[in-house]
Amino acid sequence: MSVARQAAEAAERVAMRYFGGDIAVDLKADESPVTVADREAEQAIRQVIREHFPDHALFGEEFGRDGDGDCLWLIDPIDGTRSFIRKLPFWSTQIALMIDGELVLGVSSAPPFNETAWAVRGGGAFINGQPVRTRAVDRLEQADVCFGNLRSLSRGAGWSWVGEIVSRAARSRGYGDFYSYHRLADGGQDVVIESDVNILDIAAVAVIVREAGGIFTDLAGDEPGLETTSVLAACPQLHGQLLSSRHE
Repeated sequence: MSVARQAAEAAERVAMRYFGGDIAVDLKADESPVTVADREAEQAIRQVIREHFPDHALFGEEFGRDGDGDCLWLIDPIDGTRSFIRKLPFWSTQIALMIDGELVLGVSSAPPFNETAWAVRGGGAFINGQPVRTRAVDRLEQADVCFGNLRSLSRGAGWSWVGEIVSRAARSRGYGDFYSYHRLADGGQDVVIESDVNILDIAAVAVIVREAGGIFTDLAGDEPGLETTSVLAACPQLHGQLLSSRHE
């Protein structure tokens, strides 16, 4: 955790030098944006981890996978690049550690909010050093629900299920990226649903939400892994209800 926090701070120093200024934007093969800030921040993270764990494997958003072995670091230097480019604060650095295919550590650092969340499996979840827990909610009608990319959700087979949730939930929001997961972990939100993600986006927050008492799976109810593309994260009282209703 000490190394992960140090790596996140190194990325923060890089990213904040660029944030709020005019910055050139390139498009990757999948047409997602990338900037020099993304690349330099990931290089900073890689350098810190390599100094301490030269035998560990690294898998980053900008430079791909490097190395093999049981210990794999998952890195998204700027998760929320579109927000970063548009000078919006909803972006973060995501660093997670997977050992033997299991997520065991996560750091989610959001410098514009002066907010860092972290967790180690079995050790609880923390935001800015304070322990956090999900809120206990028994009924969807009492819940605040946050959605990710509605465009991808609308194109899927579960769009009517999404509509049912919106019609029943106490409140629905669409903050996006790290913010909804931090708020789920500290009880400010009760459900997060996304259908257009990759493991680098959500590995760290998966550990954090789970250690805060939540349940974190994909929309099929499967554990997050390297091929994960969707999320259903919620307090325990609601996760099972929502998963069951999706498959009815």
